[in-house]
Amino acid sequence: MERHSSGEEMKRTNKFGMFLLAGVLATSAWGQATAKAKDEAKPAADKAQSEPTSVAGPDYIIGADDVLHISVWKEPDLTETLPVRPDGKISLPLLNDVVAAGLTPTQLADAITTKLKKFISDPRVTVVVTAMNSQKIYILGEVVKPGSTILQPNMTVLQALASAGFTQFANTKGIYLLRNENGKQQKIPVHYRALIKGESVEQNIILKPGDTIVVP
Repeated sequence: MERHSSGEEMKRTNKFGMFLLAGVLATSAWGQATAKAKDEAKPAADKAQSEPTSVAGPDYIIGADDVLHISVWKEPDLTETLPVRPDGKISLPLLNDVVAAGLTPTQLADAITTKLKKFISDPRVTVVVTAMNSQKIYILGEVVKPGSTILQPNMTVLQALASAGFTQFANTKGIYLLRNENGKQQKIPVHYRALIKGESVEQNIILKPGDTIVVP
């Protein structure tokens, strides 16, 4: 009887050991699969986080001093963030100088793609504008900070004047805006005092590249 009981107990022990081992192996396999999935997803997540956001629309015309992020799919050594030089060109690995000024981001990406086909099979190029430094306005006259200012999206006359500040000699009644339209220069009066009172809001003009504000 003791021998029979001992044999049954050994069988139960062996079954429990096999069940426990199977559970350990299954848990280990699940852990390895989860870790692998995380590792595979990580590069895609890292890429999404590292890809900068464009500050310009698709029809934006690139100019000197703009900053561009240029990436080539699966070619990290060719990914660059760089400014457009005063001559309107950028320097890229393999390609040397490439004309960027006067093109939209899509047009520049197409031009780079065409040139890279000599070196890489099926290149996929993305161009993102990260800073629109070529878009400038000018504030002259009796202001604390005269000179050029980088034009921010939807920047108004009032915002530009606030950033420049007035000197004690500023004649706020005589402020005007100079703008070139179709090759002709326009002189637009700016009714500053009405603007700061919330009147004549239509006078709070959204500025365009090249606009000049004069404070006599």
